[in-house]
Amino acid sequence: MIGLDLSLLSTGVALPDGTTYRIRTSQKEGDRRLLHIRADIRDELIEHRPHLAVVEDLPKHAMSAGITGMVHGIVRAELIDAGVPYALVVPATLKAYACDNGNASKSDLAAAAYLAAGAQFIDDRGGDQCDAWWLRAAGHDWLGAPLFTLPAAQRARLLKAKWPRSVAR
Repeated sequence: MIGLDLSLLSTGVALPDGTTYRIRTSQKEGDRRLLHIRADIRDELIEHRPHLAVVEDLPKHAMSAGITGMVHGIVRAELIDAGVPYALVVPATLKAYACDNGNASKSDLAAAAYLAAGAQFIDDRGGDQCDAWWLRAAGHDWLGAPLFTLPAAQRARLLKAKWPRSVAR
């Protein structure tokens, strides 16, 4: 299981063992940043062979959806090529799952991760690693193997996500 918080500047990745990191790119590289992100994701898929990727979906009315959409296209193509099914969770659903508040801040998400599992994210000012960590946790929870206990109402928020049919619950 991996979690992916996709962004052209800083993609958050949560690996199957729970470690997190960011794929950072430079704006001056332009669209070549997509190649860097694609290569890193491909390497992780080859090394870890996850049975599911949980991806933060684009919010319906996001102003930067076009830019982030390019990253989604390249990563989803890699997932398809690797035969890895993926789920899509919008930010508000992820926040409600983690914090029982669809408008939770990045610091709220980080605090909830610490309270739930002692997780900390070094050098994660934008919250990309934390989001990826919560996406991975959501996948485990959805498949009936939660990594920690959450209230039933928060867990029920995952019903709003788009889960692949090919992954048994």
